Amino acid sequence: MPRIRPDFTKSPYFVDEPGNWHLKPGAPKEMQIELNHYINSLEEVDEPGTINGVHIDYP
Repeated sequence: MPRIRPDFTKSPYFVDEPGNWHLKPGAPKEMQIELNHYINSLEEVDEPGTINGVHIDYP
């Protein structure tokens, strides 16, 4: 299932360099926070027995 494209990627402040996403100077603080949260979420590793980090209990 494809991920939804985050809003900050549609901004003129967004720089889409492969492996180096960043914002141009002067980007709004809210956008900087959104980018940081998104990048940090990519580092979360799914554990066995989970789907997207949600534990699945089997009967």
